[in-house]
Amino acid sequence: MAIRVMLVDDQVLLRTGFRMVLAAQPDMEVVAEAGDGVEALQVLRSTAVDVVLMDVRMPKLDGVETTSRICVDPNAPKVLILTTFDLDEYAFSALKAGASGFMLKDVPPGELLAAIRSVHSGDAVVAPSTTRRLLDRFAPMLPATGQEPRQKELQRLTEREREVMVLVAQGMSNGEIAARLVLSEATVKTHVGRILTKLGLRDRVQVVVLAYETGLVRAGGGQG
Repeated sequence: MAIRVMLVDDQVLLRTGFRMVLAAQPDMEVVAEAGDGVEALQVLRSTAVDVVLMDVRMPKLDGVETTSRICVDPNAPKVLILTTFDLDEYAFSALKAGASGFMLKDVPPGELLAAIRSVHSGDAVVAPSTTRRLLDRFAPMLPATGQEPRQKELQRLTEREREVMVLVAQGMSNGEIAARLVLSEATVKTHVGRILTKLGLRDRVQVVVLAYETGLVRAGGGQG
């Protein structure tokens, strides 16, 4: 089945450009569009969507709040944030709200398509090194208390799972983690899956955010 994509952006010209790129792909279909968050939430009530391409700055309801409302439902579509500025505080807030990744709007078409497929599969975070840089910048804004209830959740993990979680938070791919720990990539993928299940997280981006919030990893990528 084709990946069902929804475009949410207040600029019609940008939506048109994205639609043309996606329409040329045999495995993608643009099933809905919206010019702001309010309209997006209304459309999603009656339209089945797999991935939402979400602008952050929009009238009526911005992309961060819209993402937060979408991601309340565990079966909701994945959200990929598109932002104009790298390391944008809005993108950081959207990741905390449940977005599966973010990219710049001027990303080359090939990278955008790869990102959509990646987010849809749930196998990898979009641009993990960029996500890490974003978190490094905004880590000082996180609560200083260390999110104690969330810290207790980490006790559910085995020592190996904690080790894998740290490396995920440092921006490593499954292949890089496998090489570091001398494991097969399939084993690493299994560990990541167990981490997501035990901690009730949607994807690797949320693993990174939680690792910073709990102090498991600190700004700069070092282990806490």
